[in-house]
Amino acid sequence: MSSVKETVISFKNVDFNYDIRKPILDEVSFNVRKWSKITIMWQNGAWKSTIFKLINGGLEKKWWVINVDQKLTIATWYQVVLVEDKELSVSEFFRKYFPDDDVFNIDKQIADILNVVNLKVKDYSKQINAFSWGQQARLLLAAALIQNPDILLLDEPTNNLDTDWIWHLTEFLQNYKNTVLVISHDAEFLNSFTDGVLYLDVHTKWVEQFVWDYHSVVEQIQAKIEKENMANARLQKEANAKKDQAEKFAHKWGKLRLVAKKMREAAAEMQDDMVDTRKEDKTIRDFKIPLQEDIGWVLLDIHSVHIIQDEEVTERDVEVQIRKDDHLQLAWPNGIWKSTLLEKIVSWDETWCTLTPWVKIGYYRQDFSNLDFDELVYDCLKIAAWEEMWEQELRSTAAWFLITWDIMKTRIWDLSEWQKWLVAFCRLVFLKPWILILDEPTNHINFRHIPVIAKALDEFEWWMILVSHVNEFVWQIRMDQYLDL
Repeated sequence: MSSVKETVISFKNVDFNYDIRKPILDEVSFNVRKWSKITIMWQNGAWKSTIFKLINGGLEKKWWVINVDQKLTIATWYQVVLVEDKELSVSEFFRKYFPDDDVFNIDKQIADILNVVNLKVKDYSKQINAFSWGQQARLLLAAALIQNPDILLLDEPTNNLDTDWIWHLTEFLQNYKNTVLVISHDAEFLNSFTDGVLYLDVHTKWVEQFVWDYHSVVEQIQAKIEKENMANARLQKEANAKKDQAEKFAHKWGKLRLVAKKMREAAAEMQDDMVDTRKEDKTIRDFKIPLQEDIGWVLLDIHSVHIIQDEEVTERDVEVQIRKDDHLQLAWPNGIWKSTLLEKIVSWDETWCTLTPWVKIGYYRQDFSNLDFDELVYDCLKIAAWEEMWEQELRSTAAWFLITWDIMKTRIWDLSEWQKWLVAFCRLVFLKPWILILDEPTNHINFRHIPVIAKALDEFEWWMILVSHVNEFVWQIRMDQYLDL
């Protein structure tokens, strides 16, 4: 066997767009070699998932050249279970990946692959929608692995996973022998196993290929941006000087007028030599979630919870009071109903807890299902404000979250996951809640935005319940109570 790794994926001068007025890729070229583990690093709005769709044949072939070794199988680990799969049983879900009904010993194969992802399932007739989001994430990975792929594509694999299982996944990928391409916002996770980066620049529409670990590439990109900006600034300064000189001679006669012409030509050449620089990703502005009037001392009393262990539901007594200015972190592992407890609180269900009447709750759901997807962004934010608000104030606050007027006129259904996140958080600011309930609020964003969000939550002066597996995020936020089951 040759020691030189063969190319398994090749892009050559690929242009791509969904709308001719809005190009996504511009003459993109790169190669992925066998057994490599590559991060797809992106700026928000860079249509990162389009790369996966082009690789696995999910988009119509056009004039561009994309070569994927046809002898190799490709499997994709998607972020969420498809709507049409949610009511399938576990057995039916995995059988989708084996068109032949005569698959030998399918139940054993399912058992083996569930063991790989550390998920215990006793009853294969259990529906997919009966599992927690974290468990569904593991089922999706198992579905990808059961195909025994030569190339594994991972789309935001750490979303919905607890810390312990992220460690398990990291160790698995470190030892995984085949080619891996991964899209993720989790910097520490990426740095632990990837050996190269494909960087998508939303401004230039380029894809650049880097070797080395994730953190080193971030530093390289920043250094290149600074170098290119300095070079362009120097060329612009020299061009402006030539133009000023040309203006002095422009109204003269004879040779001086010729000199002026040559100076203008020189200035134009200098501007042509300026490079299209990468631009730093726009980040949301620092923001505060406004306060309401004081409503008392004890807001929420959690007295019992239901948890799942070995697929059995049990009730457990707890004593948790969230008082004025308290921040509570829920740190339960996947599959024991964290999200269910949050839903009980939001729906005023007194089976598990007692909530101060008429308290206004700001709830961030990781699947955005508390947003009306048929609603325009503008209407969603306007309704959240509750009170009369000047149009300019509405637009100005939305702009903090990079929500342009074009986005305001768009249905929520048509937004990317990143844009839905922007709307969901902007909505919290307009709500002015007494209590914030946040379920994995860093999903769908890249690492540049984490410090901004953490600062706003750390400074929030009312009650807050937080579920998050991203330690670098949680460590930046004041936490007064910690509930771990």
